[in-house]
Amino acid sequence: MQVSLLILTFNKPPIVSLQGQPVLLYTQQHNSLLAALEFKRVRIFSECRNGFCGACKTKLISGQVKYKFEPIATLAADECLPCCCQPVTDINLDLSADGVDVVTNKQTA
Repeated sequence: MQVSLLILTFNKPPIVSLQGQPVLLYTQQHNSLLAALEFKRVRIFSECRNGFCGACKTKLISGQVKYKFEPIATLAADECLPCCCQPVTDINLDLSADGVDVVTNKQTA
């Protein structure tokens, strides 16, 4: 008799931080990192939302993102395009957290 074990792993939603300040948990309710940042009222400039123009290019201080489709805009190794990516791990972006509610241990994003 063969017994199979089903192991479920629960990945926690990635934490998105701005210059070290945690501001949100990224969940599948967000279509892109840009949509999540705009939902939290983070100031970020964007134009096309398709990875063509590079207007939302942002320095990725730490963490990893994945792209829904390969962006055409040129990126350095430490940059991402929030308009067409999603965080894979906790990330820290070089964006200002001014005016944004930061998350404390007692809150959820």
